[in-house]
Amino acid sequence: MRVILKTEVRGLGRPGEVKDVADGYARNYLLPKGLAIEATGGELKHLAQERESARTKRDRAHGEAEDLAKRLHEVTLVFKLKAGGQGKTFGSVTTKEIADALTKEVKTAIDKTKIVLHEPLKTLGVHTVEVRLLPDLRANVTVAIEPD
Repeated sequence: MRVILKTEVRGLGRPGEVKDVADGYARNYLLPKGLAIEATGGELKHLAQERESARTKRDRAHGEAEDLAKRLHEVTLVFKLKAGGQGKTFGSVTTKEIADALTKEVKTAIDKTKIVLHEPLKTLGVHTVEVRLLPDLRANVTVAIEPD
């Protein structure tokens, strides 16, 4: 029997995949638990439409992220911190502060979890910070830390 998986079934497949399974397995396990539906002509057409709309949505989101990456590449954020004689600061710049400043600068919400900083910035100077917009799309932002 051909079924369309609605959720991930361990050892069988992921949601949206069409699989051939034993009739008993489908009738006694997959269908009653709501893990799959029978792959009829109408359901297959519906699945194709869903995939097409998901592809369109993903392409639109990728295009918007590329535009945002171009805008982020041109941004330079300036933070003023109290500093000692050796260039060490009495504070640090964290991902939250960078995300808030970017949100104000580009007028688009940037989540702090998308900013890659292995440790807070604690030295004066210019730093390059990576922002992961999508799994395959990254942008670099220039962060300048100046003495107050």
